[in-house]
Amino acid sequence: MITFTDVTKMYGDNVGLENASVDIDKGDFVFLVGPSGAGKSTFIKLILKEIDADSGSIRIGDYEVTQLSNREVPQLRRKIGIVFQDFRLLPKKTVYENVAFAMEILHRSKRQIRKRVPQILSLVGISDKADRYPQELSAGEQQRVAIARAIINNPKVLIADEPTGNLDPDTASGIMELLDQINMTGTTILMVTHAKDIVDRMHKRVVAIESGHIVRDEFGQYGYEEAGDQREEVFDDE
Repeated sequence: MITFTDVTKMYGDNVGLENASVDIDKGDFVFLVGPSGAGKSTFIKLILKEIDADSGSIRIGDYEVTQLSNREVPQLRRKIGIVFQDFRLLPKKTVYENVAFAMEILHRSKRQIRKRVPQILSLVGISDKADRYPQELSAGEQQRVAIARAIINNPKVLIADEPTGNLDPDTASGIMELLDQINMTGTTILMVTHAKDIVDRMHKRVVAIESGHIVRDEFGQYGYEEAGDQREEVFDDE
């Protein structure tokens, strides 16, 4: 579903990614971890073709991303849902309208929208909030709306960029249960996170990046102990 083969991206003399290779299968749930500035954002931007690789191959499903023209990029992005740490909801639209908007921009019919949106709001557990505005919701509820919007068009891949970063532990746990539920329907999930407790508890596949290099790719724990600005690798041999 997502394959990087010897991908390099430089920013002048600074390394974004260097000779990075990874293969994420359909239906995988993968945590992308590593220190700030390690290359995680570069990895995501390359998937979305927000930036271009200097060399190597990136394949997302049937798309060879490195060879896509600008005209073809929207087709790729329609296959990918994105959830952000800061929700990015439209403040003047209700919950229903925020989620419906993702269908409207793809020119779905009103009938399709009326059928699909309530189904997704029920899936993410906010059916009773359909007429509320974002500012009337808790942070956890806003993130559920963001997730609903991200999956409304049945993406093959869901990218979650620090989706629990602004949430308290109990709310974050609920969001992770929801993402796990979505993953079990067959959606491939790639989640960028610094939340060591969540990664350790979920025991999913972990891809760790450091200084632009993939240094770990296995099922297990987060792999870093953080104390201030000091980070010590604690990769185990399990």
